[in-house]
Amino acid sequence: MKKHFYTHFFKRSFLLVGLGLFFAFSTYGQTLPTAAVTAKAMTIGWNIGNTLEAIGGETAWGNPLVTQKLIDSVKAAGFNTIRIPVAWDIHANQTTNVIDATWMARVKQVVDYCINRNLYVIINIHWDNGWLENNCTAEKQVAVNAKQKTYWTQIANTFKAYDGHVLFASANEPNVEDATQMTVLLSYHQTFINAVRATGGNNTSRTLIIQGPSTDIDKTNTLMNTMPTDPTANRLMVEIHYYPYQFSLMTADADWGKMFYYWGSGNHSTTDAAHNPTWGEEADTDAFFQKMKAKFVDKGYPVVIGEFGAMKRTTLTGANLALHIKSREAYYTYVAKSAVCHGMIPVYWDAGFIGDNSFTLFNRNTGAMVDKGAVQALVKGVNNCGVVTAIEETHEKQELSIYPNPFNQQLNITCKGAFKYTVFNLDGSELESGGATESTILGKNYATGIYIVKIQQSETTKVMRVVKE
Repeated sequence: MKKHFYTHFFKRSFLLVGLGLFFAFSTYGQTLPTAAVTAKAMTIGWNIGNTLEAIGGETAWGNPLVTQKLIDSVKAAGFNTIRIPVAWDIHANQTTNVIDATWMARVKQVVDYCINRNLYVIINIHWDNGWLENNCTAEKQVAVNAKQKTYWTQIANTFKAYDGHVLFASANEPNVEDATQMTVLLSYHQTFINAVRATGGNNTSRTLIIQGPSTDIDKTNTLMNTMPTDPTANRLMVEIHYYPYQFSLMTADADWGKMFYYWGSGNHSTTDAAHNPTWGEEADTDAFFQKMKAKFVDKGYPVVIGEFGAMKRTTLTGANLALHIKSREAYYTYVAKSAVCHGMIPVYWDAGFIGDNSFTLFNRNTGAMVDKGAVQALVKGVNNCGVVTAIEETHEKQELSIYPNPFNQQLNITCKGAFKYTVFNLDGSELESGGATESTILGKNYATGIYIVKIQQSETTKVMRVVKE
């Protein structure tokens, strides 16, 4: 998205590999995990929207400076990935294309806030007055590629020693309408890959993210029929965005169609039928995501939904508002669930703006959660692709039950015979462990969020994600 979200044009830390633990650290020249391994560790993400990409500086669009406290709150809520939209061109010398050192240091500081908490971080080149995004044309190709190379060389060198928790994304929503423009966009992506790989160190094997045309699912499915060349195998992801316009962004009824206030099976209004959806619900969501699964995920390219969300219709009142909020939360749960079930990583768009919480999940000044229902819906969805999401499982005959998942007050583990259990935070830190003969109850004092439970019995081990609502 770009500056304002009210128009359509607004424009693990803990990874189990086998039974081992993978933690964030910075070393130079290691071989980083593949894109597929990284994708499995990235559960659900959150955008620091309308901030570091703001034209005029970090606070120019009404949000305060990003703080460690804010990032801590986002992590505590259950997110383990942060997407940081960034403007670079407006902070660069237009003759030399050298990025201002103070700005680079500030971006690095915000990235470090995330790395301090073992979060995954996506750094991109965002809208930035459209120097790349609005110029996927043959006339601008040489000039844009020159900037793309220079900027990504500087960005990549700054973060060269960071481990696989840092990912780079070539662009944001590059405007492409046809095959000719798609060819130009692929050249921008190729320049990005070449520039990053040429810096060496960990950038040789860092996972890189390539944006589809306009990050639109249908356009990406139709036009993006080749991928750029990467000298390092299995290190590319694809990015799309998901905004069913009439439900997510539309702000006024039009002669061609009306806003959708409600969403999902069982959530249609009987008194305001004109604003019930006619498309974009569960079946359409699954169909859109299946296109990306078939085209990319199944061929070894994980897909990031770099942005999704829906404005809260705060002008509604009474029963209409209650049904809208219920619908919106159902939408968040379903989109997150469908994304995970189709092998995709959902990253929520949070535009900030204190006092206007149409997309806002957290108060940017205090870090306080301002839309608990939406947060819980998102976290519930990403952990609800099946009853339990198993990360690593051996010895399928083990008689084990963990329920309910998601859980509210307590989580009950039952296992035939004696077993040992360990509960971890997403950053890999151990919360509790113990042994039981047949059953034990955990979690009554746990905060809302995602946890890892490891069960060991004889030679049988099972590890899974659970969520506390």
